[in-house]
Amino acid sequence: MTFKDLAIIEPILKALQEEGYTHPTPIQEQAIPILLNRKDLLGCAQTGTGKTAAFTIPILQHLYNSKGDTKGKRKIKSLIVTPTRELAIQINENITNYGKYTALKNVVIFGGVKQGGQTDALRRGTDILVATPGRLLDLISQGFISLQDIKYFVLDEADQMLDMGFIHDIKKIIAKLPFKRQSLFFSATMPPAIAEL
Repeated sequence: MTFKDLAIIEPILKALQEEGYTHPTPIQEQAIPILLNRKDLLGCAQTGTGKTAAFTIPILQHLYNSKGDTKGKRKIKSLIVTPTRELAIQINENITNYGKYTALKNVVIFGGVKQGGQTDALRRGTDILVATPGRLLDLISQGFISLQDIKYFVLDEADQMLDMGFIHDIKKIIAKLPFKRQSLFFSATMPPAIAEL
């Protein structure tokens, strides 16, 4: 099984080859076809198994295939929420690498730094937003971010969110999302609170 067998489009395949990716990991092999079919997914896989590529490749492909209908400033179509700034930065870098031939834009926001650079990037418009929960809610309340156009929502490291006390923030974020969307939850373990969410 190769990435080509998963019906990945050429611009993304080219980027994956440059990254040295030839054969998908088990989570990628199982998740990508489901996500390309626009189904929701609850994926349980340990850190380091290639989860990021499993969810970002299908999102990039969907956005690339539907970008003909965009006029004016880019609206946030995909939201990826992750518990730490390190993870957010890493996911954003991966999206940049996998999507470099798609002309899609991605922005990362996280707390612990001044918001100016992040809000400037948001003003310029983005297709994909990677965020930590606190900064995301903060910038929504300030009017910098609207979630009304989200078509793809990813909650990454859901169990870690729970451990870090983010469950209420996550519920607030989910309440602001459009009802009609593709939802992807990834977690290394599946505690009851995550299954319920």
